[in-house]
Amino acid sequence: MGLEEKLPAGFLLTTVEGLAGYMRKSSLWPATFGLACCAIEMMATGAGRYDLARFGMERFSATPRQADLMIVAGRVSQKMAPVLRQVYDQMANPKWVIAMGVCASSGGMFNNYAIVQGVDHIVPVDIYLPGCPPRPEMLLDAILKLHEQIQQMPLGVNRATAAAAAEEAAMKAKPTIQMEGLLR
Repeated sequence: MGLEEKLPAGFLLTTVEGLAGYMRKSSLWPATFGLACCAIEMMATGAGRYDLARFGMERFSATPRQADLMIVAGRVSQKMAPVLRQVYDQMANPKWVIAMGVCASSGGMFNNYAIVQGVDHIVPVDIYLPGCPPRPEMLLDAILKLHEQIQQMPLGVNRATAAAAAEEAAMKAKPTIQMEGLLR
């Protein structure tokens, strides 16, 4: 006989971390950072057919101070990179980033000096979403996977340490333009 059997009906047992994870994942407010054609698909995800409001995300925030999820949709130019970092720094903690589309993830077909070869050189990315452009269903799937990550994240000092380590590792990574591979 466990504790669950002794409790009257209607009681729910959980941990503080579990409850906080549920609250955080259920109240994400994305920042609008649509830069190219992927932004059209991001807007379609918020429309009635795909209904992003089911997940508590009906409000795309135009100000970073009221957002905790940045969806970088499209290619990022070298001139836009400092602005992207500034918007990310102004977001409230905890914050998450989805790189939507192949251009945001790796520079895409634009392998030149003007386009950042992967937004992960500017901000730490939690979910990479492939495609050119990715469908709204794919963005919904990425958001659900991010929900799973948020649900499992620790609270307090453990979270701060993990976030600092992830950001440091992302900033020390070798730039994509310097990587050797099939195309070089």
